[in-house]
Amino acid sequence: MLVTGGSGHLGQVVVEVARSAGWRVVGPAFSRPVPGLAEAVLDVRDAESVARLVEGLRPAAIVHTAYLQDGPYARATVVDGSAAVAQAAAAVRARLVQVSTDVVFDGRLGRPYVEADVPTPITAYGEAKAEAEDRVLVRLPDAVVARTSLILAGPGRPPSTHERLARDPDATLYTNEVRCPVQVDDLAAALVELCEDEHAGVAGVLHVAGPDALSRYDLGVLVAGHAVRGAPAPPDRPLDCRLDSSRAASLLRTRLRGAREVWAGGGAAA
Repeated sequence: MLVTGGSGHLGQVVVEVARSAGWRVVGPAFSRPVPGLAEAVLDVRDAESVARLVEGLRPAAIVHTAYLQDGPYARATVVDGSAAVAQAAAAVRARLVQVSTDVVFDGRLGRPYVEADVPTPITAYGEAKAEAEDRVLVRLPDAVVARTSLILAGPGRPPSTHERLARDPDATLYTNEVRCPVQVDDLAAALVELCEDEHAGVAGVLHVAGPDALSRYDLGVLVAGHAVRGAPAPPDRPLDCRLDSSRAASLLRTRLRGAREVWAGGGAAA
C-alpha cells in the first residue's frame, strides 16, 4: 500500500493501521521525511515523480491523504496532485481511496448531505476538493472518494488542529457551523478497509464521517470540558455541512464513532 502524505495527521495513522492489518506500506511524506516512517519525499504536484514511484512500487492500493488547505501551492496540490495520483493508480490498476471533505458543500441545504448531492463549494479549498473529486473519478471510475469531516484525535493521542483550537482561550468558535467529526483511528481503519478485496465493488463517492452533528462551539465545549467563547460564523463560510454516512455504516466492519462517544470512551478504539 502506498499512503501519500505519510507524515500528516491522518496519513501517519493510516500507515499504522495498515501495517497492523498486514499490509506492506510505503508512506512518503509530502513536505519532509519522517525517520522510521517515510523513506522519501513525494511532491504530488509532480506527475512524473508520482508516476515513477507508483510504477516502481506497483502497489495493490493507494490511500491519498496528501493535501494543502491554503497557501500558494494549495490548489495545485489538491487538484493536480489528486489527478496525478489517480492517473498513476490507473496505469498499474491499483485500488485508490481518495480523501475528500464535507466543505465541497455550502451548508445551506438544511439536511445532511448524501453522496448524490451536487457539490456547491463556496471556499477556495472546497472548490479545489470538488474539482479533485471530478478529476479522480474521470481518470479512475473505480476509485473511492471518501468525503469526511473534522478529524479528531481524542484522548490519548496528540491533539489535532481542531482540538488545539478548542483549548485556545483566545479562540472564538462558531455556534452555527455544524460538522460530523470523526476520530482519526476510526477514519484510518475505514480507509484501509476500503482497500480490501471484499470492497472492490465499492466505487465513487462515499461519506465517511462520525454520526454526531456538532457545531464547532459544541465540539469546543466537549474537548475543553468547559464553556468556550462562541459566535455566529461569517456568512461566507460553509455552515451546516452534516454528512449522511449511513451507506458507509452499512458497508464497513469499521464502526465510525461519534465525538461524544470518543470522549466518553477515552479516545482510540481498542
